[in-house]
Amino acid sequence: MPSPLNAANDAGPAGDGMLLDAYSQTIAAVADRVGPAVCAVISKGRGMGSGVAISPDGLIVTNDHVVDGATALEVVFPDGRRMAANVLGTDPDTDLALLKAHGAGLPAATLGDSSVLRRGQIAVAIGNPLGFDSTVTAGVVSALGRSLQSRSGRPIEDVIQTDASLNPGNSGGALVSSAGDVIGINTAMIRGAQGICFAVASNTVRSVVSEILQHGAVRRAWLGVGVDKVALPRRVADAAGLNMRSAVVLHSIAPDGPAAHAGLRSSDILLSLDGIATSGPDVVLRLLTADKIGIPLAARILRAGHIVGLDVTPARRPTEHRRGEPARRAG
Repeated sequence: MPSPLNAANDAGPAGDGMLLDAYSQTIAAVADRVGPAVCAVISKGRGMGSGVAISPDGLIVTNDHVVDGATALEVVFPDGRRMAANVLGTDPDTDLALLKAHGAGLPAATLGDSSVLRRGQIAVAIGNPLGFDSTVTAGVVSALGRSLQSRSGRPIEDVIQTDASLNPGNSGGALVSSAGDVIGINTAMIRGAQGICFAVASNTVRSVVSEILQHGAVRRAWLGVGVDKVALPRRVADAAGLNMRSAVVLHSIAPDGPAAHAGLRSSDILLSLDGIATSGPDVVLRLLTADKIGIPLAARILRAGHIVGLDVTPARRPTEHRRGEPARRAG
């Protein structure tokens, strides 16, 4: 039996029309399902962005840069409802923020599982670009697992690249699958480029929302060091049994931080942490997750030509703000 795709191809121009109609119906269905949950976020002092309601009682996900520095927030839904909102917590490291709107019975979208995404599948962006509310654009998932630098300097991991058109004001809006699940929160575009836009993956969103609701902030481990990438001579890598050509050099040590207490020194070269080769600062940052707080980690360092092993116990990063405090950029 021929597949529907082959049947459409055999039908010539009529088949093309069938395919186009099916595509259009899919996009329209997604817009009808998720569009009502995508609101405008009006930030006094910052301007306008977008947000996505994820619960009927007013939990709204948006971008940190949409609400950072705002003196007051208001959200406006496509059905005309306007209401004040406050910030429950922000995470500049993933450019995400969680708001609570002062309303109930709101349309809510469902967060999907971004781990099952495939390149080439349909991606629909819904937001408020340039103040035009409930704007829908469509494209595909162009790439997965991208890394994008956040405003805090920490890389946002597992970023989705899409060619669904984004413009200023789309920030904080929804990237949606053909099934109507939110697979990402739109966060950035490459200025001057065509069709290169990015969204924070829904699984990252789910983790950040959970951390904020439980702890008021996203917990991350902290060593109290400043690091830079440095070339690693082959003989050193071979002596350490490491298949890498770069490592990280410690250029600053917080006086009362975990690294200082462990005996790490400025100019030490960190070769591995917790058994993972530290080929660059991004590797160190990825390792410092909440589950590492208070857990001794084995560190191998190069100091004055000798490889030294010691244990360092990460603490909770002290710059995180808690629920109820003004949203500030974490360092």
